[in-house]
Amino acid sequence: MQTAPGFLLHTCLLAELWSLLPSLSTSSLLGLGALASLTVYWLLTRPQPVRPPCDLQAQSVAVGGDPSCRRSALLKDDNLLEFYYDDIRTVYEMFQRGLRISGDGPCLGYRKPGQPYEWISYSEVAQQAQWMGSGMIAKGCQQFVGVYSPNRPEWVISEMACYTYSMALVPLYDTLGTEAMVHILNLAEMSLVVCDREERAALLLECKEKGMTPKVSCLVLFNDFSQAFGERAKKCEVDVLYREQLMSRSHIFRCLPQLPQPQDLAVVCFTSGTTGRVDLLPASCPHVREDDPGSLTSFNIVSFFLCLPQINPFPSQLTMYCYGARVGFFQGDVSLLMDDIKTLKPTLFPVVPRILNRIYDKVSEGALLHYAVGRKQAELCRGIVRNNSLWDKLVFKKIQASLGGNLRFALTASAPISCTVLSFLRATMGCMICEGYGQTECTGGCTFSLIGDSSTGHVGAPLPCAMVKVVDIPDMNYFAKNGEGEICIRGPSVFKGYLKDPERTAEALDSDGWLHTGDVGQWLPNGTLRIIDRKKHIFKLCQGEYVAPEKIENVYMRSVPVLQVFVHGDSLQSYVVGIVVPDREVFVEWAKERAFVGSYQELCHNPDVKNAVLEDMRAVGKEAGLKSFEQVKELYLHPEMFSIANGLLTPTLKSRRADIRRVFQEQLANMYKTPI
Repeated sequence: MQTAPGFLLHTCLLAELWSLLPSLSTSSLLGLGALASLTVYWLLTRPQPVRPPCDLQAQSVAVGGDPSCRRSALLKDDNLLEFYYDDIRTVYEMFQRGLRISGDGPCLGYRKPGQPYEWISYSEVAQQAQWMGSGMIAKGCQQFVGVYSPNRPEWVISEMACYTYSMALVPLYDTLGTEAMVHILNLAEMSLVVCDREERAALLLECKEKGMTPKVSCLVLFNDFSQAFGERAKKCEVDVLYREQLMSRSHIFRCLPQLPQPQDLAVVCFTSGTTGRVDLLPASCPHVREDDPGSLTSFNIVSFFLCLPQINPFPSQLTMYCYGARVGFFQGDVSLLMDDIKTLKPTLFPVVPRILNRIYDKVSEGALLHYAVGRKQAELCRGIVRNNSLWDKLVFKKIQASLGGNLRFALTASAPISCTVLSFLRATMGCMICEGYGQTECTGGCTFSLIGDSSTGHVGAPLPCAMVKVVDIPDMNYFAKNGEGEICIRGPSVFKGYLKDPERTAEALDSDGWLHTGDVGQWLPNGTLRIIDRKKHIFKLCQGEYVAPEKIENVYMRSVPVLQVFVHGDSLQSYVVGIVVPDREVFVEWAKERAFVGSYQELCHNPDVKNAVLEDMRAVGKEAGLKSFEQVKELYLHPEMFSIANGLLTPTLKSRRADIRRVFQEQLANMYKTPI
């Protein structure tokens, strides 16, 4: 242990005082004794800084002398981490390790309204998974199993059932939409889908009745279903079973586990909100999973929330099982989420930026609060992370209690978070908050901010399982020699490819195995990565939904008053906004029919006219099947056309998106300031 300068100073001071003892009075001696006691108490109880796992000024290392290609400084050499434990090489084995080290402790938690959490043990989960998987095999299930449900214990048991019998899990969720759902079911040729309740199963059954999903032959429900629903399913030759019925079949048609190998397929995960059926991006991932060395070894029993049945929670969730931790689920109602958190009292909290933004919005006012935040942020800069300071007790206690009071670590991913919010919440929540970056195609994450790093404005250094490089994008003026370019990832966590789509797989994975993300990154001097732009015209909103603006623009062009439209989204916001150039030939007459009078210019600046245009566009969008997060929430009407002459169109008449964002940056920013 190194001796701190402060300790030497106080030791010297005490030695000096000791030399003066013979000449001091009794009262002076008592005062010195009190001072010495306080000094010793302070030395013993003062907060200690978190020791980072490596030099925070050199968090990554250039590979082969190329500064544009980097790997984690936690590695001894350029060999990437493939398995953290040599004897744990599949998801099934990860769960079995958790079963062993937990001593058959609690595994999955759930609660009813107003009630405490109830827990299902590791052995119960393993047993139910085997029964359920055996029942699936008895029903003739082949490789792919769909799970259409919000997160709950039965979701995880279904997942483990797949892993126990070497089947691949296919998560389904509402925001995919009917067209995408049909595409997935047919592409994966799924015969069996697990649902939580009758209403969701009815959507799948309706597709079957219309002849859209011919392969679907069995629906398994977690909750009870009506007799009428069962009869309806029977008419279209679909067997509907309650989960308990499926598991009971395993006792008749007993099937021994068919354990997976590391190279076997584990998950096929379809992203939501992309450009429709043709451009859906199903991503598969091998059973290999990697852990960040040292990141979780200090945790014993950990409780946390999962909020999305998508790829982001998988690595965190599976790592928790590997360490025998407890996983608690919310009730399924987002409005009750904070009550669930208070009841569960989680230690670790994987969270999307949208929830952190809500917390920030609720607690970010007050002069005393900001003064206290400043004091805590000063501690963070020294590497001190705690929730027991004077400021925590006086100012932040209520905030921390609203999150259960036991929070030690939070992980934010799926979308960017602003520096202001991240720095503020690190201080007020009194725990470590780390930010990660990645994609579905690299099993969730490829970079992660390190423990002890309180800086913001980056997404950390490469994980030990990933090598990251930036490559030139000449037409956007990004060059690897400047440490800027498209982010590319290589390593054992990178996906195998898009399901039954070799053409798109070849576009994403080059011949050397590098995954091209479409994101633009910049290496910072300390070896961390900053996301600065997007190569492809697809962006992600703060809640994690992907938006394809050109698809939305093509829909809105059907609106009568619209001549040109530009849809913009900010990854720190939950909705999209738009710039519209009205059609001069019809706009004035269109407005007059709605009792608006004025010149073309005057109408463009009339807020009521703008709202009328917005209403018409949203009606067109709804008719075309745009999802809620794809519909623009605010508009700016611009009287001048985008053209080649003003630099807003290319010679082929495509929008110069970066230039439009630059020209209208003030209007775009103002639209996000407008209350929705």
